[in-house]
Order: sequence, then structure tokens, then C-alpha cells
Amino acid sequence: MNIQLRKWILSDKESLKALCNAVDRQYLSDRLPSPYTDSDAEWWLNMVTEAEGKTGLFRAVTVDGQVVGSISVERREDVYRIDGELGYMLLTDHWSQGIMTQAVAQITRLAFELLDIQRISAHVFAPNIASAKVLEKNGYELEATIRKGAIKDGKVYTVMRYGMVR
Repeated sequence: MNIQLRKWILSDKESLKALCNAVDRQYLSDRLPSPYTDSDAEWWLNMVTEAEGKTGLFRAVTVDGQVVGSISVERREDVYRIDGELGYMLLTDHWSQGIMTQAVAQITRLAFELLDIQRISAHVFAPNIASAKVLEKNGYELEATIRKGAIKDGKVYTVMRYGMVR
């Protein structure tokens, strides 16, 4: 199994749409539109093309050349601009195969090399134990537990904040 991260390109529109419409959204941000349309994909691909390397790193997660996920580190703003926020998603058929563990290792190295940041943060809904394990395997440390820190589909969640310092 060949796991690689590659920059998103405008011709990835169909792959991106398929990913975003098939991914399990239970623990993802509500900022991901549903259904995910052509115009959503076009907007996002244009945005990441412009922002790449400036305010973040945005990568397609591929296995044997097929897009199976997405991962990014986006630099926060204002006084928090030395912190990058890590986010990722992976198709359920590819869970529990070590794919995201490798992807997080790769994006973490790249982010510290290419972005002007001192730390990377990640937020995980408490029931999402698999995601917490991915971060822990990569050396991220649990920094805070934020009780009643998020709401998704009408359910209030405790959020765990993980971090890694350069």
C-alpha cells in the first residue's frame, strides 16, 4: 500500500466531490457542505491553490494513486498565528489501516518545515477515540479537555485539544 500526500489541483474536482459526499461526517466540522456540489469543490480548490504555503498546507491523501482522504494544517490568525490547526478526513473503507497515522506524520513534518508556526493543534470530539490515537501515535499531547465544547447534529460534545510544539 503506497500512501502519499499530494497538493490538490483543479482537476481533482470530481475526486473531491466524491470524497466529501461519501465521508462519515459524524465528527467533522459543519463547515463542510452537504451535499457537496460542483461549486463547493471549485471554490475550495481555488481557495487552497491560492492559500497553499502561505496560510496553510492542503493535501489529498492517496493510496495507490486513489484519493481516499484529505488533510490540512491551516495557520490561525491574529495573535494565534504561530499555531496551525490540523484537520483530516478519511473514507471509512480505509479506517484502521494506519493510513491517517502516516498522513499526520507527513503533514506535521511539512507544516513545521514550510509554515511560520511554532505549534500545531488538533481538536477531537471525545468519542472519536481512533482520531485521538492517531494523534498520540504521532507525538501529539492532550493539552485540554473542553467540556461541552462543541455541538454537532444537536448533540453537545466534550472536545479534546491536542498539540505539538516545534
